[in-house]
Amino acid sequence: MFKVDLNSDLGESFGTYVLGHDGDVMASITSANVACGFHAGDPEVMVKTVQSAMEKGVAIGAHPGYPDLLGFGRRNMSCSPDEVYSYCLYQIGALSAVCRAHGVSLQHVKPHGAMYNQAAKDQRLAEAIVSAVKDGGDHLILLGLAGSCFEKAALEAGVLFAAEAFADRAYQEDGSLVPRKQPGAVIHDVHLAADRVIKMVREGTIEAINGAEIHLRPHSICLHGDTPGAVSMAQAIREALSQAGITVSCLKEVLE
Repeated sequence: MFKVDLNSDLGESFGTYVLGHDGDVMASITSANVACGFHAGDPEVMVKTVQSAMEKGVAIGAHPGYPDLLGFGRRNMSCSPDEVYSYCLYQIGALSAVCRAHGVSLQHVKPHGAMYNQAAKDQRLAEAIVSAVKDGGDHLILLGLAGSCFEKAALEAGVLFAAEAFADRAYQEDGSLVPRKQPGAVIHDVHLAADRVIKMVREGTIEAINGAEIHLRPHSICLHGDTPGAVSMAQAIREALSQAGITVSCLKEVLE
């Protein structure tokens, strides 16, 4: 039986600024990555997002990023491994406290944006993030790019790792994501995205932007909540998985 988690980056509103379609996307996912105030989000948004996830039976994860509100955490920063460790541990701790206050456990940690992309190719940064995950709580799962430095670092540290793939992002031949500024980086066709997801889960392959075949078998599929058509895409992918006989469950259950 094939089984997969559906995750989305949520809680990215800030003060009076509302971003994304959290409530609607939440209805289609099984795990939520909640922004922790560095790249987006604020304390009140964090609390409300955790409450919403609990109401909908969605597992909760921390989504730490670089301290870059203006750039939404998507700009590369020259941070040392020690700095990245501290940034992640701080943000994991903040969301853990919110979860604890509401009687729910934090399930996983997924880095955001530039931190995610840089650490996927930089072993020292990946190890720093893994250390923060290990020190941030018991049995936390690291959610990271399939076939990246995250997987090796997690294995060596004894941290549970879940491989992630993206429904609406194009891949380069090396398995990394096509930079957002390049044409074709973001997929908007919901049917194409759904077909790609089914193929990844069933066959363990995905076609790169240059036509090459990439081998990966994800535990979780990311559905972005802040892109145009995010709600319809999330609904279409969830429905396609159901019709294909693929069970959709939270990360913890997928890894069991």
